[in-house]
Amino acid sequence: MFLPFASKKFLGIDIGTSAIKIVELASRAGRIKLENYGEISATALYQKPFRTFEKSTLLLSTEEIGKAIKAVIEEAKIRTKKCTFSIPDYSTFFTNFELPPMTKEEIPEAIRTEARRHVPVPLNELTLDWQVIEEKIPEQKVARLKILLVAVPNEVISQYRSITLDLKLELLALEAEVFGLLRSLIEKDEKKVIGLIDIGTRSTTCSIIDKRALKTSHSFDISGSALTERISKGLSLDYEIAEDFKKKYGILSTSQIGREEKNVIEILTPLIDMIIRESDKIFKKFYLTERKEIEKIILAGGTALLPGLVEYFQDYFKREIEIANPFRKIFYSPILEENLKEMGPSYAIAVGMALRGFE
Repeated sequence: MFLPFASKKFLGIDIGTSAIKIVELASRAGRIKLENYGEISATALYQKPFRTFEKSTLLLSTEEIGKAIKAVIEEAKIRTKKCTFSIPDYSTFFTNFELPPMTKEEIPEAIRTEARRHVPVPLNELTLDWQVIEEKIPEQKVARLKILLVAVPNEVISQYRSITLDLKLELLALEAEVFGLLRSLIEKDEKKVIGLIDIGTRSTTCSIIDKRALKTSHSFDISGSALTERISKGLSLDYEIAEDFKKKYGILSTSQIGREEKNVIEILTPLIDMIIRESDKIFKKFYLTERKEIEKIILAGGTALLPGLVEYFQDYFKREIEIANPFRKIFYSPILEENLKEMGPSYAIAVGMALRGFE
């Protein structure tokens, strides 16, 4: 009698500023398959974004966000309950520091002591996570521990747990967005030092990955929505039309360029230059401390598909530039090929969250 292989299924849920994305992945016979996916924009249900620009918390009530997630789950007919939620990088505090040689048992208390010097918020308001990213051996030949510290407000964690309980989901983990990007975009045997630039709706986050370990991550307030808003104001267009112009023209300069395209390029280029300069500062600081060059850059977020962006980055950085493709190692129906190629940069976080369940 034929007995089918049991499959494991997990959800990755990404609550962004303007949309919620859900990915369902299944593992069967050693292969990970795209089982389902869905998305809902904030404007489809409300006249507000899902997140505020003033605070690092959810803007709408947990009940309203729960309704939005439930709508996606029901529409896509998702039955899987085990899930991992992403926490936005701008709600997360990253820092790294060194500790002297010590035993594993001594590390947690030493980290809490050191964290008080680096984190500008009382520790009783935060949940701390950390990992040893390197053992450095300075000139005196005594190894020092390099620690990556991640701090998340307890208020944010409480909101996510409330959403999960209301939806009767099983929460496996809460994880900073950058770890989802790392998991879905960077191969396990990758040896290159990679610059990961995620141009989101609310902010841009530039991270450096070395041998698949996160070394540093910084966010700055230049975003996909800022590009659209600049077009909207500069050309006196409705936001939706400005968004269409951004996606259509980008910064792709051609020999036969029209007036409309030229206007969009002239508006967008200074903002793209700002993203490049901020990222370059982070890369140069990393080189000064680690003596390692960035060998490849991956662009994530919906803005990664901006026409001409890859070429523009290549012209400045003079190295390999790649658009995020989290579905590259995942099995899916061939008819989804084009859709997933367009979705990839903006679904990388949700895919990475779902992949967490298989670790």
